[in-house]
This record gives sequence, structure tokens and C-alpha cells, in this order.
Amino acid sequence: MTSSGSGLGESDLAEVLAAVRAFVRERVVPAEAEIEETDAIPAALRAEAARMGLFGFAIPAEYGGLGLSMSEEVRLVAELGYTTPSFRSMFGTNNGIAGHVLLEGATEEQKQTYLPKIASGEWTASFALTEEGAGSDPAGLTTTAVRKDDGWVINGAKRYITNAPSADVLMVFARTDSTATGGDGISVFMVERHTAGVSVAPKDAKMGQAGSLTADVHFDDVRVGPETLVGGAADEGRGYRTALRCLAHGRIHIAALCVGMAQRLVDESVAYAASRSQGGHVIGTYQLIQGLLADSATDLYAARALVTQTAAAFDDGSDTRIGPSCAKYFASEAVGRIADRAVQIHGGAGYMRGVPVERFYRDARLFRIYEGTSQIQQLVIARQLLRDAASGAPGAAGLRGAS
Repeated sequence: MTSSGSGLGESDLAEVLAAVRAFVRERVVPAEAEIEETDAIPAALRAEAARMGLFGFAIPAEYGGLGLSMSEEVRLVAELGYTTPSFRSMFGTNNGIAGHVLLEGATEEQKQTYLPKIASGEWTASFALTEEGAGSDPAGLTTTAVRKDDGWVINGAKRYITNAPSADVLMVFARTDSTATGGDGISVFMVERHTAGVSVAPKDAKMGQAGSLTADVHFDDVRVGPETLVGGAADEGRGYRTALRCLAHGRIHIAALCVGMAQRLVDESVAYAASRSQGGHVIGTYQLIQGLLADSATDLYAARALVTQTAAAFDDGSDTRIGPSCAKYFASEAVGRIADRAVQIHGGAGYMRGVPVERFYRDARLFRIYEGTSQIQQLVIARQLLRDAASGAPGAAGLRGAS
């Protein structure tokens, strides 16, 4: 597992976190209504995010990033999660599943060529794995890359690709061995957006997360050179293994994002309960409202603790599989529960457009789907536990720590 970086140190990290918190709460939160209405992040916010290094916080310093460890990254992402998730999504693929394709699988020359552009925000990267018939299970992946002369010809289509409308480079997963099945025989290519034969469909109309752009991408006889094969010839057919390593990092990242949104929802709920009167009393004095607040605070505390422990285990290498899935599963389900309670606490007001908890209720729903659905996380967790039992391994790091 390739580490994102060795970290900044506590004092430097504290400065970064303070700057990001101020920026999010003073600049991005006031722009949430505009982002929701226009389905776009204002250019000024994008430029400021790039200046602050947010396009490369998980990329090592030698490639132009901040080089945060996983433990540091989750603290930063929780701050980003306090506002509309589309803001983080703008640079999330650079730091997450797209950028980590290069960190996990690329040659040193490929890293030197691509990562500085991604870390600076000069380029936006997308992770092109999902297809109409291949989401959680790669067995249905039908995009192909056929060797021609000194390069490859790619044909196929990808679905729901985050940041595709603004992407400069796509990490494209394609089957290079037609005789292989499942995750075998899949390779990953770096394909620049303006390569002949690449076309991006109109952006998707989604339930929530306005400003986070997704779209289908089509590849029609797209010719790429041998240098675009991530990892070079030695890694042909190993692309799906790279994807799985990227997804482990991405699941912790998304779990931390859920923690940030959960904190915002708890804050909104407490503020409303402390100020709204009904029947001559502030509603926060009613025990049934207090019960909703207490349940949400408990979910928040549990999610934050789980993400913190999981990130530490990821950094020291003791748990890079079960922990990320547990954290993503629990945190994404928890933020959904917290969002539901927030709407309930707000009553009729919580159902109205323009009220933050209504928007977050819709935004939160996606977290249980992408980076692997909750059901896929259950399979990952259970199957790994059973494999450990069969091999005589002592079990997941988190379970060892609890014994």
C-alpha cells in the first residue's frame, strides 16, 4: 500500500486546518444556495482552493502536494464535509481514486509527468471504472483495449463518472485480455480528455450534490500510446488490483466526509431546537426532541472515533481492508440517520427547499452508494473475516484492539 505521505507535523497541520475551516465557513457556506441553484462551483472558490493546495493534499510533497498521512487527511476532509459535498468533490478525485491510481500503480516517470499537474489543480482527473453493466462487480466490464502497432485502441463507455465534464485526464479501466474473467485481465490507462474519439455526454441530473458533475464517457477507437498504460507493460492486466487499493483509501476519505456533514447537521439541529418555540416552549426542552439530538450526537461521536482509528491503522499498515469498509459503511449509514433526524427536528421547515437540512438530506443519500454500496462493504467485511478465520489469522486490527 503506497502511503500518501509522511505528514505535515501537528503545528503545520493545525495551520492548514484552521485556514480550511475559516475558508469553508466564511466563503463556501454562504455560497451554498448559489451552488445549489447554478449546479456549479464559483470560479473564485475553485481558484482559492487550488491556491490553498486542496487539489493535492493527499499527494506526496515530491510531486507538488501536501503529503498528508491518512490520519491527517481525515481531519482535513471532515472540515471540508461541513459544507456542500460538491465543493470537496471538485478536487476529491485528484486526491482520491483518480490520483491514487498513479500513486498505487504508476511508474516513477508517469508520476513525475502527471502528478504535479493534478496536485496543482492545473488538471482535473477522473476515475473511469463504472459501466452500465459493471458497477460494484467488475465481471461485467466490457470496455476493451486492444493492442495495435505500438499502442492501444480503446472502445467502450463509462457511466456516472465524477468530474468527467471538467476532466483533463481520465484513468480508464479496460479489459486487455479477452479470455480473462472477473477482475483479471483489466488494465488502466491514462487518457487525456481531448484525445480523438473521447466524448463526454451532458452532465447528469441528480437527486442531490448540485455542483458535483457526473456524466457518461464514450471511447470510440481511441488510440493511445504505450506510455499511457499505468505501470507500464509489467502491470498489464493488474488494473483492477490497483483499483481495489485506491478504493480502500477512498472509503476512509468518504467516511471522514460523512463525519463533517454529520457535524454540520448536528449543529443545524441543535441551533433550531434551541431557538424554535412551539406551544409556548423552546422545542429543545421537549424530551422527544432531546432524544433525537442525543441519538445524532452519539452517531457522530461513534463515526468520528471509528474514522480516526481506521486512519491510524491504515497509516501503520495493520488494517487496509476491513477497517476502511467498516468506516465507510458505518459513517455513510450514520449520516443518513442524522440527516433524517435533522429534518424531523425541523418539522415542516425541514421539508422546504432553501433550508440546509433539506439539501443535506438529499446530498447524504449518495454516500451509501458510491465507493462501494453499503451491501458491498458488508461483503468485503464478512469475506475478509472468514478468510482470516480459515487461514488462522488473528483477525482485523480493530477487532484485536477490542479484545
